[in-house]
Amino acid sequence: LFFFFSSAYLPKTAAGHCKWTEVLKDLEQIKTSEDIDVSLYTANTDEDVKCQEPVMRCFFLEMKVILHECYIKNCSKTQDVFNILKNGNASFENNQMNSTTSKKCKECEEYEEKNFTEFIQNFVKVIQRECK
Repeated sequence: LFFFFSSAYLPKTAAGHCKWTEVLKDLEQIKTSEDIDVSLYTANTDEDVKCQEPVMRCFFLEMKVILHECYIKNCSKTQDVFNILKNGNASFENNQMNSTTSKKCKECEEYEEKNFTEFIQNFVKVIQRECK
């Protein structure tokens, strides 16, 4: 299962194509999931643009919590959650975060905990902002 983490098969981002498009599609798939019931640190959608990457990382970090929950409960959307993480990792792996940026930004745990539905709504908004 884990040898799929290579990003070789991912298409390189074409001009005008947002690298988060696939993630967005999968978020649409899981947002109505009835069997995911977790509280998650949820970054604000109006966070400073300079903090966009730490915000995205925070959302993906919390997706791991959802994935863990799904493995335990055997959610119907486990594969979609896994895909979000897979595609997210591929988009991040080649850029290290600028440490000066991240110092000014909140840590993931500093955000308010919100329910799954609100978490997904915010995640979608943040991605849409990134994909304008």
